[in-house]
Amino acid sequence: MKKWNRKLIVGGSALFVAGFLLMGLNNIDNKNFEIAKNLDIYFSLFRELNTFYVDEIDAGKLVKESIDDMLTSLDPYTTYIPESDIEDFRFMTTGEYGGIGALISKHGDEIMISEPYENFPAHKSGLRAGDVLLEVSGKSTAGMSTEDVSNLLKGSAGQEIKVKIKRYGEKKPLELNIVREKIVIDPISYYGMLDDETGYIYLSNFTKDCGEKVKKTFLELKEEKGAKKLILDLRGNPGGLLMEAVNICNIFIPKDQEVVSTKGKVSEWDKSYKTTGAPVDTLIPIAVIVNRGSASASEIVAGTIQDLDRGVIIGSRTFGKGLVQTTRDLSYNTKLKVTTAKYYIPSGRCIQALDYSHRNEDGSVGHIPDSLISEFSTRNGRKVYDGGGVVPDILVEEKSLSNLSVGLITQFKMFDYATKFRTENAAIKSVGAFDINDSIYSDFVNYVEKSNFTYTSETQEVLKELRESAKEEKYLDLAEEQIKALEKTLTPDLDRDLNRFREEISLLLKNEIIARYFYQKGSTQATLETDDAVKKAKEILANSADYKKTLLPK
Repeated sequence: MKKWNRKLIVGGSALFVAGFLLMGLNNIDNKNFEIAKNLDIYFSLFRELNTFYVDEIDAGKLVKESIDDMLTSLDPYTTYIPESDIEDFRFMTTGEYGGIGALISKHGDEIMISEPYENFPAHKSGLRAGDVLLEVSGKSTAGMSTEDVSNLLKGSAGQEIKVKIKRYGEKKPLELNIVREKIVIDPISYYGMLDDETGYIYLSNFTKDCGEKVKKTFLELKEEKGAKKLILDLRGNPGGLLMEAVNICNIFIPKDQEVVSTKGKVSEWDKSYKTTGAPVDTLIPIAVIVNRGSASASEIVAGTIQDLDRGVIIGSRTFGKGLVQTTRDLSYNTKLKVTTAKYYIPSGRCIQALDYSHRNEDGSVGHIPDSLISEFSTRNGRKVYDGGGVVPDILVEEKSLSNLSVGLITQFKMFDYATKFRTENAAIKSVGAFDINDSIYSDFVNYVEKSNFTYTSETQEVLKELRESAKEEKYLDLAEEQIKALEKTLTPDLDRDLNRFREEISLLLKNEIIARYFYQKGSTQATLETDDAVKKAKEILANSADYKKTLLPK
């Protein structure tokens, strides 16, 4: 190690600790002394490692890993953002980045386009889902991770990049020139009328200005398309900017109504967030659909609508994230995203589900115990509870997929068949008219059977455990015949199961194929036809008496 590096580390250690001690800590108490002492230990340990460890170490990587491990002991939302990740962080909060506008994924050893965004450079240049990226700007993607390739595709808007791709059905690689643009992902994945009176908005994220976009979309549905009822779909929405949640609530509730308040260790994080403008419509019946993937800002919207009895919540219990993060600037263009407060919705409840402040002995995190869960009341006097997400007024549990369907998805069989189908069919009928008929399904079955597809079932694993337990307890001789009969009946049979689960598989395959022609909006539209939660929302909104009854105490 070079001497000047060693001196830098030693000097840095002393200066850092000295600086800490001088930050208004003239009267050093035990707590601050412990902090200074342990920082000094950390620096001296790092100095010794850097000087004497047998092999060369990557100093930056080592420090990054130590920071990450330290923050992991707190909660998963407190994270260190190095300079290299700043663009990704900015994209998460704004929905904007410079690039080609496409999702990529790893398929075996290859990196491929999994979804080009409609009307963005990737789509306009002719890239399709299923195209394998061989080179980006002359650099081979062999051995690269999706992150590596993503970084090559991103860059300043207006710059041209060349990609070489391998496409199904083409004998030779294709080369495409793509001009990067400023990519702004629309947080409203789909909206439209489900019938003559029911408007629908699917919001996928709470990025900058999404409240204004939801407002404009709602006004279009109401004033131009005649919507008299509204379904707001927040399923799978991980949240985002707190103020955008307030802005969306403001569309439907009056001015000066508190939507959320925050409380932290430092008094500057104790704040109340109220609606600031005139609402658009305080009377239109609303159904908000949520699920386990609805978190943070999604829960603020759903919880506020529920607490104020402004609408009906439908679906399954939400994630339960009641923590607020603030971004703090650090040196060298890095940042710290740190949990600074808990948030409370109008009834006074906090919906945080996991207790990170009291970990189990093994380090795992448990849910808030039942003994600490409190009862609260909505404006109409309905009982609601804290400590575990937002529980819908009407529960509609999501259907679980068969192991066969899961295998077909995770092993890319549906994806690859859709690539093949798109190559062989230049166009399909409209979203509403397209279906998986006998001919298409038969072709898919034939495709799967000729591939190297294998799958197992959970039942097989249970039977193995049963056999082992029976053997250990010396009951196997008594149950051998019955267990063998069960194994014969329940062993996966591809021909049988492709027929048995045809309806489920057809729906998934239909959505995958439709996405190749009509992209995300088309795929979302197709799923609405058979969506149980949407059906229930339409049903409750269509019956005024049932809707009002749901909002009254039982």
